[in-house]
Amino acid sequence: MSKITKNLLLDRDAVARGERYSRRHQTTLSRLVSDFLARLPQGERETELTPAVSRLLGVAANGAASVGREDYRERLSRKYGGGSKRRR
Repeated sequence: MSKITKNLLLDRDAVARGERYSRRHQTTLSRLVSDFLARLPQGERETELTPAVSRLLGVAANGAASVGREDYRERLSRKYGGGSKRRR
């Protein structure tokens, strides 16, 4: 596989987390980024994304900011089987 040098502007905290992760898993930050990019779908359909990639893309694009409190409560309710009681 041929390689190229690419300069990226990355969030300092994200790089620190990536470096810690790469040390624990005996790999490099470059390899982590390369593996992530290699797993991105080539099509435009969101359904082609694996759940892990979807979560990563949401974090990378600040996707969580577009999710409302009610969406989050509904997700927790589905996940943990909670009743209709709501805290405010």
